[in-house]
Amino acid sequence: MITYKSVDKKEELEQILQLQLQNIPAALPSEVKQSEGFVTVQHTLELLTRMNARCPHIIAKEQRKVVGYALCMHPRFREEIEVLKPMFTEVDQAFGTNSPYMVMGQICIDKNYRKQGIFRMLYKTLQEAVSPEFSTIITEVDATNTRSLQAHYAVGFRKLTVYTSQGVDWELIALTKNAP
Repeated sequence: MITYKSVDKKEELEQILQLQLQNIPAALPSEVKQSEGFVTVQHTLELLTRMNARCPHIIAKEQRKVVGYALCMHPRFREEIEVLKPMFTEVDQAFGTNSPYMVMGQICIDKNYRKQGIFRMLYKTLQEAVSPEFSTIITEVDATNTRSLQAHYAVGFRKLTVYTSQGVDWELIALTKNAP
């Protein structure tokens, strides 16, 4: 049975990092990246720990194993990850600087647990966890990551804009509570 919860143990953060390493582009053949998707950013345990202290990450677990995660990234971390800095500039332009939002810093499901509704439940749990402080969750997806884009649009994300940074086209997308 899969359970959904906030991260509250160091071993859960370590398992997130293990799952992340299995799904970075360098670890995947091109056909798997296209069909299953991939994650772009590699975090450190130290950064994940600080992010979790501000807004706990959401995980899916089967018994003691983390089988999926959604990283919660408060906007105060906007200068922490180089590849995400342009995203925050785009968020400010598309969404405004005074709007309360939370960034979903990355979502990933273990390959053996995909297509079981875990993606949808991670987002549902994340929305509940950040509400009422934040009614909008924003993230960006590499435009070549069609699997991830399809999954995000299927749970209700809407496109804010598309922009190019460091030769990569990014779709900036938002999920607003109570959106149809």
